[in-house]
Amino acid sequence: MVSTEVARGEVALSKTAHAAERPGSAARRSRDNRAGLAFAAPFLALFLAFLVWPIAHGVYLSFTGQTLTGAGGSWVGLSNYTEAFADPVMWRSLANTALFTVMSTVPLVLVALAMALLVNLGIPGQWLWRLSFFMPFLLASTVVALFWTWMYNPQLGLVNWLLAPLGIDPVAWLQDERWAMTAVVVTTLWWTVGFNFLLYLAALQNIPEQQYEAAAIDGAGPWRQLFSITIPQLGPTTVLIVILQVIASLKVFDQIYMMTNGGPNGVTRPVVQYIFEAGFTGYRFGYSAAISYVFFALIIVVSLVQLRITARRSA
Repeated sequence: MVSTEVARGEVALSKTAHAAERPGSAARRSRDNRAGLAFAAPFLALFLAFLVWPIAHGVYLSFTGQTLTGAGGSWVGLSNYTEAFADPVMWRSLANTALFTVMSTVPLVLVALAMALLVNLGIPGQWLWRLSFFMPFLLASTVVALFWTWMYNPQLGLVNWLLAPLGIDPVAWLQDERWAMTAVVVTTLWWTVGFNFLLYLAALQNIPEQQYEAAAIDGAGPWRQLFSITIPQLGPTTVLIVILQVIASLKVFDQIYMMTNGGPNGVTRPVVQYIFEAGFTGYRFGYSAAISYVFFALIIVVSLVQLRITARRSA
């Protein structure tokens, strides 16, 4: 009986203590929330100033006739979007961007995988191979563009000099409509494949060695191990690389602008360059903003399709 009363007393004291702690707990949570907001305030300020506000202001500009000089800021409604959808130069620029994306993404995935497999074999001079494969990625776009522009020079370039013993006549790589896009893609491949190579190499080194040992005991040769173990295990990394590469290729601008300026005859002009030209050469900020958001909508669609395909494969 005494023990029961003691137990009841302890429960009552516990309830009283919890009740007494509630105001303090609420005050402590309030202090924690204020402290959290204080820590997040610098990021939120930068986020609003450099992302949310430019996006909102750009949407507003796309419905106006704003020019680079500040004149013509009147409301024009959907006129800019109507003109953009009827603009053959915009559609050609979008087609050039799509062509570059397809031509660059496939080799940037396959070549990076081949390089990673080669290094992962354990050949001598590992540090030298890794450094040489990744080093171009560290170069600035201006350096890469200047270097490859001289490489493609019709009279003095190294590319034509290497092809001459094969009986191939000199080619004006950056001035020929048939080869200009291919030349830019080769430059981009040499420049950026090192990043994908590192991602693949890290993924290869995380594959358990026991899987290869078990496959070898079962009689699987190197090629069978490659297609039955290595490539399936690299599936998530491949999806990541493809997504990153497609996004990067859709935004291409630097190397094309410096190597060909969108030429010859506009065959290499990407949509980002056309947006730049509409705003800063044609002085039409409103129209430039409208093209930007048309392009932005297309990127959203491509991203959603990629996510849908990825979700289906994961399921």
